[in-house]
Amino acid sequence: MAAVDKFNSKERFSDRVDNYKKYRPTYPDALIEFLRAKAGLASDAAIADIGSGTGILTELLLKKGWTVYAIEPNAKMREAAEAQLNGYPGFSSINGSGEATGLPDQSVQLITVAQAFHWIDPVVARREFDRILLPGGHAALLWNLRTLDSSFDKGYEDIKATYGTDYHEIRKAHEPELTAFFAPAEMEVHYFRHSQQLDFEGLKGQVLSSSYMPQPGQKNYEEMMQALTELFEANQRDGEVTITYDTKLYINK
Repeated sequence: MAAVDKFNSKERFSDRVDNYKKYRPTYPDALIEFLRAKAGLASDAAIADIGSGTGILTELLLKKGWTVYAIEPNAKMREAAEAQLNGYPGFSSINGSGEATGLPDQSVQLITVAQAFHWIDPVVARREFDRILLPGGHAALLWNLRTLDSSFDKGYEDIKATYGTDYHEIRKAHEPELTAFFAPAEMEVHYFRHSQQLDFEGLKGQVLSSSYMPQPGQKNYEEMMQALTELFEANQRDGEVTITYDTKLYINK
């Protein structure tokens, strides 16, 4: 597998932290329960959450009482997570990456990478994952993927595709690369459906949380906001729209 061009991934979310924390979707309870059962996580299990960002998945894992090492290279996102999660006894925040976690050998039973694996060099990360995983451990790579079933879904996708700078590169399917990443172990794929309700400010904030979408003052921002306003008004019910997701999970057998 070729090394990933990270597009300065360690810094590109720095101006979007607040919107990311407020408006990015969470993950369904069924996913967390699946990970617990699949990885055989006891109450004292340790997990490395790679590319943990503002701690959306990290907090769900901490609520189960597990020890979670939140590995995040972006300082502003890491600080946002620390402000939110420092009260959990199992929380550790680490300035690291998928390629260099800073964790000891064989120190975690599960590695999670949520919305972040496409920023990681898979060859270097595979060596690092093998180093820090306990024998029989699991690596879970997951993405929240919007469905395209409704008129709103399709219109929102059109806005992302029209105004996103490198949207198609980030969204492309990576299954052949992921199969190779897990080899020689077999890879399983699972889906978990859930949804999110947003008013217009929430929808706007979610758009602006994406690293590939224009920010205020940048090219095409005003046109994007006009298209988003029209889409919202055409599809809102009681002042909200619903975004439906399939959380797609890749995990070794």
